Amino acid sequence: AQKAPADSAPTTPPGEQRLPAGQVMPPDMGAALASVAPLVDSVNDAVVSVEVRAAAPSVRTRGGSPFGGDEESPFDGSPWGPFTPFGPPGPREEAPRQGLGSGFIIDAQGLVLTNNHVVEDARDIQVQLPDGRELAAKVLGTDPLTDVALLQLQLPPDSKPLPVVRLGDADALRVGDWVVAIGNPFGLSSSVSLGIISAKARNIGAGPYDEFLQTDAAINPGNSGGPLFNLRGEVVGINTAIIGQGSGIGFAVPSNLVRALLPQLEKEGAVTRGWLGVVVQDLTPDLGEALGVPAREGAIITEVTEDTPGAAAGLQSDDIIVSADGQPIDSGRALTRTVGLKSPGTALTLSIFRAGEPREVKVTLGTRPDLEGVASRPRPEEPAAPADERVGLVISDMDARLARTQELPPSGALVVRVAPGSVAERAGLAPGMVVVEARGQPVRRARDFVKALREAGPGESVLLRVAAPGGRRELRALTVPAE
Repeated sequence: AQKAPADSAPTTPPGEQRLPAGQVMPPDMGAALASVAPLVDSVNDAVVSVEVRAAAPSVRTRGGSPFGGDEESPFDGSPWGPFTPFGPPGPREEAPRQGLGSGFIIDAQGLVLTNNHVVEDARDIQVQLPDGRELAAKVLGTDPLTDVALLQLQLPPDSKPLPVVRLGDADALRVGDWVVAIGNPFGLSSSVSLGIISAKARNIGAGPYDEFLQTDAAINPGNSGGPLFNLRGEVVGINTAIIGQGSGIGFAVPSNLVRALLPQLEKEGAVTRGWLGVVVQDLTPDLGEALGVPAREGAIITEVTEDTPGAAAGLQSDDIIVSADGQPIDSGRALTRTVGLKSPGTALTLSIFRAGEPREVKVTLGTRPDLEGVASRPRPEEPAAPADERVGLVISDMDARLARTQELPPSGALVVRVAPGSVAERAGLAPGMVVVEARGQPVRRARDFVKALREAGPGESVLLRVAAPGGRRELRALTVPAE
């Protein structure tokens, strides 16, 4: 047999397969993952337990989480699919709701990040540190659309320095990277679990800005609001949701999104987003071919609302947006997220295709309206209060969630409770009605109704216009009793 040329001799040991050109084997991870104990030791003191006592609405929604689940647990327990902002109205509940979640300290002055659904409607918040300290906290800012909340710890003058953790770069994560979750599942404080990033940019139908990290690190009820760490000890996500019928599938809000929201949450207490005023859908390869454009990913405008920034900029139906300020737009949701992270008044350059031809459109973003009605919800410090003790009526500001489900107006004074045998009951008022007009003046909030009653003289018959569940409008006459 002829000898093979020297330069063609095999370089791979017998029994091992030669790698394709350019493919590199990963390093041996055995030593690197011998233990995550040093990582846990360095960050564990900054992970806290968040205990809340929430307000007790007379008409509540199902669960204490925007993803459904058991009210006693501020964490999702529903199967894949029913991830909706709010559940249907449930039975009346008078007792305050208890809740337990997690959080983490990001600033030595006492700033704590957690989930909005952990502290939503909270009257009293107590934060427990791993060293045994228990501190009161108040909500500094919330963003229900991304389920993020920022708390401020009430530090005593002689407080010891607080341990902190820092936010990392979630965009740098790759599927398969190791992550560590720390929290308080089922009240078991400082529980640690290890897993990997299973997927990125997951849309689970929880809101318009879904871009969740998916992980198989074990997270359970009570982990909600806790941190997800990379192996450098940086927080890359806030653990937020789980799939009730799937073992080991959880979701976290990516740290880059949280970092973008922090300045507004700290200074304004809420998030104001940019807005185009267009309806979009995803561009697919088939649609791209049918529309005669080379792009295969993007956002197709299907409708432009009148008197919006998009209309003012000249955007049209069937325009295909492929980038914004040079950032690629690969879907309708990507456009929504990109615009939503910009401030109102921001000038944005959109690269589009129109009738198959590329062009650029400059647009100045407006302020996104409160499409979900989250800003209309009563503040926790403004619980339902007596409108007037003389008439036996308890009211509150209208809840936008209730308005949608019961076909009620989005504003007005919601009748919460009517005392038996009271003047209000004799007038035909009942819980669930909404007072929209009193003494000929519009009632937009509970305080408007209170003012109208206080201005009425003893014995005066106050004409009320009310809306009942189902949308019908009726008149009521409430006689103000003598002092």
